[in-house]
Amino acid sequence: MPGTPPTRFAFLGPEGTFAEQALRTLPAAERGTRTPARSVGEALDAVRAGDADAALVPLENSIGGAVGVTLDELAEGEPLVITREVILPVEFVLGARAGTQLSAVRTVAAHPQASTQCRGWLRTYLPDATVIDVLSNGSAAAGAATGEYDAAICAPVGATRHRLAVLADKIADHPDAVTRFALVARPGPPPPPTGDDVTTLAVYIAHDRVGALLSVLMELAVRGVNLSRIESRPTGKALGEYVFFLDCTGHVADVRLGEALQGLRRVCADVRFLGSYPRHRWSGAEGEQPVPAPAGLSDADYADAAAWLARLRAGELS
Repeated sequence: MPGTPPTRFAFLGPEGTFAEQALRTLPAAERGTRTPARSVGEALDAVRAGDADAALVPLENSIGGAVGVTLDELAEGEPLVITREVILPVEFVLGARAGTQLSAVRTVAAHPQASTQCRGWLRTYLPDATVIDVLSNGSAAAGAATGEYDAAICAPVGATRHRLAVLADKIADHPDAVTRFALVARPGPPPPPTGDDVTTLAVYIAHDRVGALLSVLMELAVRGVNLSRIESRPTGKALGEYVFFLDCTGHVADVRLGEALQGLRRVCADVRFLGSYPRHRWSGAEGEQPVPAPAGLSDADYADAAAWLARLRAGELS
């Protein structure tokens, strides 16, 4: 039922992942049930099937970039919408079974995003080790615990959960790295605007039309809608055909963003609305203020212009 707070949550598992850590920052998830999924697709399919009210999945990382599988899943299949974002600082450790020496490590299990963020450390301290891609940081920790791999790059919570000895901590090349997660639900009325919101779209352009992408950007620019992220992914239909994922400042209820969406609907081959939701607010960041709309482009300006046009049409020129 639209508006009913979620109580059943899925997340990219297994337990001990950053996704679980991020999910547990949400009070509703801490009170509700949390079910790990084996993949992003499985977590989102649980929502589509009604087995979960919402799913938390990784969207992008400040170092590794977008999580392609999440974007692909959101662009295809039965529609889902993002209802909020969670941004989590990321800290990696190298965990192994008790008694393992760093010099004895020959295989390291890691999620591709994790190994990317620890590439420099691995090159320096484990240059001869083979890095093996796994589905999640939790899977890496579990594999190291069973002896399938000599060691794992994982979250501290994963090392603790699987009773791994920490051979090295804070091994990420960029200590300020963060991962952005999306809480995804079935379509319904979006959360009310807060004045500091993000709207995410999947935009398909007409590939046989010159300047098609420029037309998309102009629909946003002329209305003062800030584009904070643009990411392209192949559609899988033909070589050279892409879908563009856009993060825009503003809410679907805002007049200027609403007009931009109407414009995109006119000039694009297709537009999939992926949600309007509050921008993540860091703890202690109450002093931050949303960037105001440019002069002439606030909702009040749009309302004034609409009223002026209505007077003209009614023959009132004063």
